[in-house]
Amino acid sequence: MPRYQYEAMNAQGQEVREEIEAASQEEAVAKIRAKNFFPTDIREKGATKQRKGRSPGQSPKKGKTIAFGGVSGKNLTLFTRQLSTLQDAGLPILRSLRILHGQQKPGVLKNALSDIIEDVEAGSTLSEAMAKHGKVFDRLYVNIVRAGEAGGVLDKILVRLAEFKEKSLALKRRVVGALVYPVMVIGVAVGIVSLIMVFIIPKFEKIFKDFHTTLPAPTRMLINISHFALLYWYVFVSIPIVVYLAMRLVKATEGGRYMMDWLWLHLPLVSGIVNRSAVSRFTRTLGTLVASGVPILEALKITRDTVGNEVISRALTKVHDSIREGESIAAPLKQSGVVDAIVVNMIDVGEETGDLDKMLTKVADNYDEEVDVLVGGLVAALEPIMVVTLGVIVGGIVVALFLPLVELIKSVKS
Repeated sequence: MPRYQYEAMNAQGQEVREEIEAASQEEAVAKIRAKNFFPTDIREKGATKQRKGRSPGQSPKKGKTIAFGGVSGKNLTLFTRQLSTLQDAGLPILRSLRILHGQQKPGVLKNALSDIIEDVEAGSTLSEAMAKHGKVFDRLYVNIVRAGEAGGVLDKILVRLAEFKEKSLALKRRVVGALVYPVMVIGVAVGIVSLIMVFIIPKFEKIFKDFHTTLPAPTRMLINISHFALLYWYVFVSIPIVVYLAMRLVKATEGGRYMMDWLWLHLPLVSGIVNRSAVSRFTRTLGTLVASGVPILEALKITRDTVGNEVISRALTKVHDSIREGESIAAPLKQSGVVDAIVVNMIDVGEETGDLDKMLTKVADNYDEEVDVLVGGLVAALEPIMVVTLGVIVGGIVVALFLPLVELIKSVKS
């Protein structure tokens, strides 16, 4: 009977490397899972995987182009949905990959698919091939695919992964879309004020000088601001660039990321949106991993690394350590204070009933709806604030310019 070498994760999240006898790879997987292990790699003993390489001087693979950057969330979501549809239709994985490779535009994703097809042809699993392209397929993506391969349910797992990507992208679109209007209004306001400072105020200043008019304090201040804007325009242009670079430098360190994320979670007006968006991402990610069959400790590690919020990430580290010592998820999560009591209660119920994945997904759906409501309320509150602010600024400029004109008209009449 053939012997299979395998790597797996035990219930404590530790890596196990052993051998097992089985008539086929499917039987080997079943025996491994019967030991309460989660297999991550399995191959027949003595079998070697040879990568199909190119001989020296041979031209690169056809269809591969020079590409920089990464892959947009929209393109990766579309690819995931298409792959899940092809797998659900029963097509072999190589055939599915070749179809999608042919449909892709030249770029990073198409190049990655070229390498993945080559690796799969050489004997690698899909997850192993994807893991070599971390900029395209993150750890979360790779581990969900690996779980589907290990359980023999890749088609179902890909459907779940596609739904996860679509819901995450939809939440991001809703938040970004709601911010378009305020950003446009602010941009128009800045443009109008800049035109007034650069073109209108200098003309009024010339009129005042020609008539030797004594200028009131508001007008002098406005003219001084105009002079400063004309002489040091590069300061105003560089401010947003400097702020952006400073934020990037701060977020480059773990302590800086924690400070920035903590500030966003406690910033007035937006703290509710940021908090609920982060909790939604955390619960949806963890729920998807648990539903896919990933062991809870490994699922918490992946969620911690992909949640995108250092405050929640540190809380999940404590949860992970507590679970290793035999505690539940709910207790340490409650002690961390990063989520509301209702989230803790629903997770506690999910652990008690064995439906943790469903409860986590339900929490994510509820928080997505709350984010929609909060974003809509924020935009509705910002509209009058922006209109009043813009009116005060433009009105102040008009008053400052017309005060000397009033004095000039009085002097002419007298």
